[in-house]
Amino acid sequence: MKINKPSRINGRVPVLSAQEAVNYIPDEATLCILGAGGGILEATTLITALADKYQATQSPRDLSIISPTGLGDRADRGISPLAQEGLVKWALCGHWGQSPRISELAEQNKIAAYNYPQGVLTQTLRASAAHQPGILSDIGIGTFVDPRQQGGKLNDVTKEDLIKLVEIDNKEYLYYKAIAPNVAFIRATTCDSEGYASFEDEVMYLDALVIAQAVHNNGGIVMMQVQKMVKKATLHPKSVRIPGYLVDIVVVDADQTQLYGGAPVNRFISGDFTLDDSTQLTLPLNQRKLVARRALFEMRKGAVGNVGVGIADGIGLVAREEGCADDFVLTVETGPVGGITSQGVAFGANVNTRAILDMTSQFDFYHGGGLDVCYLSFAEVDQHGNVGVHKFNGKIMGTGGFIDISATSQKIIFCGTLTAGSLKTEITDGKLNILQEGRVKKFVSELPEITFSGKIALERGLDVRYITERAVFTLKQDGLHLIEIAPGVDLQRDILDKMDFSPVISPDLKLMDTRLFTDGTMGFTLPGATH
Repeated sequence: MKINKPSRINGRVPVLSAQEAVNYIPDEATLCILGAGGGILEATTLITALADKYQATQSPRDLSIISPTGLGDRADRGISPLAQEGLVKWALCGHWGQSPRISELAEQNKIAAYNYPQGVLTQTLRASAAHQPGILSDIGIGTFVDPRQQGGKLNDVTKEDLIKLVEIDNKEYLYYKAIAPNVAFIRATTCDSEGYASFEDEVMYLDALVIAQAVHNNGGIVMMQVQKMVKKATLHPKSVRIPGYLVDIVVVDADQTQLYGGAPVNRFISGDFTLDDSTQLTLPLNQRKLVARRALFEMRKGAVGNVGVGIADGIGLVAREEGCADDFVLTVETGPVGGITSQGVAFGANVNTRAILDMTSQFDFYHGGGLDVCYLSFAEVDQHGNVGVHKFNGKIMGTGGFIDISATSQKIIFCGTLTAGSLKTEITDGKLNILQEGRVKKFVSELPEITFSGKIALERGLDVRYITERAVFTLKQDGLHLIEIAPGVDLQRDILDKMDFSPVISPDLKLMDTRLFTDGTMGFTLPGATH
């Protein structure tokens, strides 16, 4: 498909309104959109202009959307405005749940819908930039992206096989097809008159460069939203993340904000300021903090870990309370290294970050086994130790980086509550009291679709734990073993009766550490390094 582009005059990048820019998007284009949750690096002005144009003119039609990272607010932002019948016919996303209106089109079989692991997806875009047909990876073996299962297809109308099983030197790999995008929406803070762009006010970089290279090298058009422009060659070369020759159109939005709904720039999040140790951020003593505290017990000095969104994301704050946050390094798959992990839809907007990598490189490190430990939230667990997060209660959420992270981390800590749906607990007198049981059992006999394979983890020799507010399990060859229970709960009534299968009860079953259930600090010291 040939894409028309506006011409440069004397080397200057064309500067257009968002409404003018989206007129260059033809029917059946493949649009790759940069951005993460909470407004991180989201080219909102361009997305809105495209949605408005289609609503008014029914053009362009039948777009294919590629979104490596889940952008949105779990409601109406992100790519949700593009959820108009006829505008989108096909989507390949790393994460779906941040833009639920797009997910609803997939759930209703109104678009073809695929889910690659987030890291794999960004790597296929890098492959596309190099005109490689795809990538080989063992990430995803034994999960729903494996073609022996669902092959990454999310609904009944999705037919084409994008993932194949191959064998090389007696080892299984998945071949992920690289889809070549020909339109890009990316964002930066500043660019000069030739399109060279810097990210000084942004939270991170994500895979902005990879997306721009993929679209440019496939003859496409790169549209970049920025907050301001400066004179040619006035940006420091080390601050430039996007070279100007990759950019075809610049849209200036002087009101561009770092995140949704906040100040234009939070200098703590951009890394310009740091919080000192006197600024103590704490969590109240509740089931969320209880799980994070118990998860911290699995950490070791000198470890490099990953923390995922959800109930697991409290571990950094707990470590800060205990004075051991500097004894290990937590990373986020989108690029941040170290610091205080953010929570909620703007996950990854960390404070006191030590370094920020591009997302593709971060996943290279993960895929190669660089993680000592990871902390991930779960939706459901079955008797084989499999975990499901990408679909839950009929809703498509997508895997995000879950598969990439859990496939090779030496220790995998899944965090969650034993039940869901209006669960209410309190911690008093060193005990857990269940005030109202959750309506939904999260430990089920069999998962219909698998996001984490217990079988593959055991074959790879990985250490797997499942930590809840009332019980701790470990995975062995014969299934889940119950190894700890909370003081104040009844084994049969509060644990076994709330599971659809019977775990192996360890002969060494013990109470969870009483320090977990007390106010104030625990007086916890991290064990020494294991390597």
